[in-house]
Amino acid sequence: MNDIIARRATGLAGITAAVCFIIEVPLYFLYSGPPPDANVLTRLLIGIVALAALILFVTGVRELIKQVHPAHEWIGTVAFATGLVYATVTLVSSGLEAGAVIAADHPIDPTITVSGTYILYGSIGRLMLALFLTALGYAVTRANLLPRWVGRSAYVLAAVNLAFVPSLFFGNTPAHFYAANGWGSTALMGALLSYWLLAVGISTYRSAARRTPAPAPAL
Repeated sequence: MNDIIARRATGLAGITAAVCFIIEVPLYFLYSGPPPDANVLTRLLIGIVALAALILFVTGVRELIKQVHPAHEWIGTVAFATGLVYATVTLVSSGLEAGAVIAADHPIDPTITVSGTYILYGSIGRLMLALFLTALGYAVTRANLLPRWVGRSAYVLAAVNLAFVPSLFFGNTPAHFYAANGWGSTALMGALLSYWLLAVGISTYRSAARRTPAPAPAL
């Protein structure tokens, strides 16, 4: 029963994080110039909720790996640690952006103005996410934790994230695909993570049904 509850809780956390990310990403493209404070603070608040749910998801993943295959608990710890670091650095960048917007006396675009966040949600975030996805893919493949497509897609997404790690060498123009804060290395990767996480969250939640013991036959 603990395994069933853990799978449902982990799945719900993943779904919640994914839905919040899916709502957040389009808010970055509503305005061509500096967006109003309400837009920036709203998308950051949604992102903060998403990252809180993501922390619950990576914690649940570690517990599921430990329950299903104790020999691979170490890889669950790697997944948990890197997922937690990813969420933490992204939360820090959100806090820096929110603080700059609140303090400014005129609308600003924090994705350009707050230069300290470029590497946090760019190259650092991409590398941490790649490590998390690789660990999760390995655990799913070795421990049969979830369907095989979860592990394979995690490897693919990890490789794509790694490809964006060198983007810190290519400037800070958000309109450029491969800039440090470009739409490819931030918005596109965020969208890919969102929909992948939604699919994995649903799969994790549904896997609990397959673990439900069959009812005892009537006498």
